[in-house]
Order: sequence, then C-alpha cells, then structure tokens
Amino acid sequence: MVPNPIARYHELVASQDARSLDLLLAEDVVFHSPVVHTPQVGKGITTKYLTAAIAVLSNSSFRFTREWYAERAAVLEFQVDIDGILVNGVDMIAWNDNDQIVEFKVMIRPLKAVQLVHQKMAEALARQRMVTANLRFTEHPTSTCRSRPNPSNPIMYSIDGSSAFVACQAPISQMG
Repeated sequence: MVPNPIARYHELVASQDARSLDLLLAEDVVFHSPVVHTPQVGKGITTKYLTAAIAVLSNSSFRFTREWYAERAAVLEFQVDIDGILVNGVDMIAWNDNDQIVEFKVMIRPLKAVQLVHQKMAEALARQRMVTANLRFTEHPTSTCRSRPNPSNPIMYSIDGSSAFVACQAPISQMG
C-alpha cells in the first residue's frame, strides 16, 4: 500500500499543481538538491525548488519506475526524457507523524542529465522570481552580455523599462 504522503505527492506530480505543497510540506522541511551544496531549509524555499522541478520534469515521458517504502520514508525512482537526454533519478522522502514531508532529497544521473536539469532549474527558478516580483519582461537585443557561454545572444530583463539584469543562456548575471 502506498503511504499517504507519497499518494499525495503522486497526485501533485500527476496534476502538475504545486499549490498542494503548502499542506504536504512541514514548515521545517529540508530540501537536498543534486546541484546545490548546502541543504535548503524551510517550506518556502523547498516549495520554490519543487515547483520548478515539476515545471522542468513534467512531460509525457515522465514516470516513476520503482518505489520502496519504510514506516516514515520512501525512495521513488523516476525517469524522463528532456531534450533527448534520458534523466534517471531518485526522490528520497521522509515525513512526520502528521504525514508532512520533513526531508526531500533528489539524486540524478548521468552527468549530462545533471547538467541539463541544473540549467533548466535555474531558468525555472529565475522565471519564478520574476513572476513573484511581478516584473515586466522586456527584451533588449542590443545589450551586451557579461557572462559566458553565449555572450552573443543576451536577453535583458527590465523592471518598468529600466535595466535589471541580463540572461545569456547561462546563469543570470546581475547588472551593475
């Protein structure tokens, strides 16, 4: 039998509706990213990461392939094809007596998949920050890009018409 927190997580993934994370995550949940060095603590930051992950990983090829359950923990193996790269990963999830997730750890392989998911997650998190801050996006193709790898194709985002930062198909660089 599928434990309640995992059944709720499956529903969330299937519906691609991250709003139910508020009830599913404990206030002090700890999120372990496959690319971020330090654990991310708290419902707010974990919600942001999981919302971005749902946006990045949710396509018609996504599926859970195997699952293991313990009394208050589970390991869910998944796979998804993104841009022709097969991403294989596991979610390790622990929950409390209230069936709220208290720890969420993600591991991904192979290296190409980690790099691709890292790039896509950075883009999704940047979009979240923009939407959350209620920013207006304006492309300025004549702007110059200060970072690599693609300085010839920058997109400058603006707040009410004034320069905010430039994205160069790489992590966003702050403008001075």
